[in-house]
Amino acid sequence: MDSTSKNLAILLVIVAFIGGTFFMVQAIKNGRVQPAYATVWPSPMPLKTFSLVDHEGNEFTNARLRGKWSVIFFGFTNCPDICPATLQQLAIANKNLQDSGVDVPDIILVSVDPERDTPDVLATYVGHFAGEILGVTGEMPELTQLTSSAGIFFEKSELPNGDYVVDHSAAVLVINKDAAIHASFSAPHSVDNFVHDFPVLMGSN
Repeated sequence: MDSTSKNLAILLVIVAFIGGTFFMVQAIKNGRVQPAYATVWPSPMPLKTFSLVDHEGNEFTNARLRGKWSVIFFGFTNCPDICPATLQQLAIANKNLQDSGVDVPDIILVSVDPERDTPDVLATYVGHFAGEILGVTGEMPELTQLTSSAGIFFEKSELPNGDYVVDHSAAVLVINKDAAIHASFSAPHSVDNFVHDFPVLMGSN
């Protein structure tokens, strides 16, 4: 292949890429692209009324979720693996999308270990991740009000050394602008999955 043919081939590839990206964006805007990794709920489910507190000491209720898209992950600061990994993946996904000029959802960590995870502890913990993550905690009755309506399981498990861990669901919930569960991601999670599906999901409402 001579240099002219090579240059023509490269040009065609570039044009095809730009064209494909354009039509992909238009398809997302028009709702024609479906999420590849998230499970979209047949009908968005409003969360039960709850009252918790964020890592800055402000009240966190259903009202804080309205008017914007959010993703909620339930975990705890002493979690050894899946919690930090998932939060890091969410933070990186948001950064990649923001760098591309795409709107992103708020990332919210709701602690299922309110005994240890005070607002101050959560503030330190979420500060370790790239990007903005809101830590939320509160009294156990209010926490279970939220988890039960969201279908999230968690249970305290005692360890032989007297310490404990908290077994919990690893799902990431996607909350729409009406403060209702719109979709969910099941583990294992990945940055690519979030990057692909967030714009699709957020473009559907």
